[in-house]
Amino acid sequence: MTVAVETGLWQLDAGASTVALKHKTMWGLVTVKGVFATIGGGGEVGADGSATGALTLDAASLDTKNAKRDVHLRGADFFDADQHPKITYAVRGAELRDGGAVQVSGQLTVRGISRPHSFTAKLTGADADALTLDAEFTVDRGEFGLGWNQMGMIRGLTTVTATLRFTRTQA
Repeated sequence: MTVAVETGLWQLDAGASTVALKHKTMWGLVTVKGVFATIGGGGEVGADGSATGALTLDAASLDTKNAKRDVHLRGADFFDADQHPKITYAVRGAELRDGGAVQVSGQLTVRGISRPHSFTAKLTGADADALTLDAEFTVDRGEFGLGWNQMGMIRGLTTVTATLRFTRTQA
């Protein structure tokens, strides 16, 4: 990719993007998986190649294929979606490196609690009008007030996977 291809405003193509999570529960015996049905975002790449932007997830849109669990996850024990309907990742910087690696730094906000968070994504497709990033990283849910853990059932980190397709909206 050249800086000329990257420069401009970019909008998340929600229909071609996914954000999912998985977490071990039942003392590590079961992996709970879920996908956020409602996501949005966009960004801007400057002429110098610097990138900023934001990704927004509707906390109430998490679907784990278990309605009772989903209601619990949306409630005050977890996401508290009534009080904090959005999960956001504000990109403060993204730097393209060798081999299509993109070092992303920013701020993750869950339940109104913000923490710096960095990860490496992989640029898996790019042309003049679209680009696709794949990422996988972990989050310590306790840092965001998601501490509910009946009888010690939930241990470890939550893994987030994302495939994000952005389309160019303006040069």
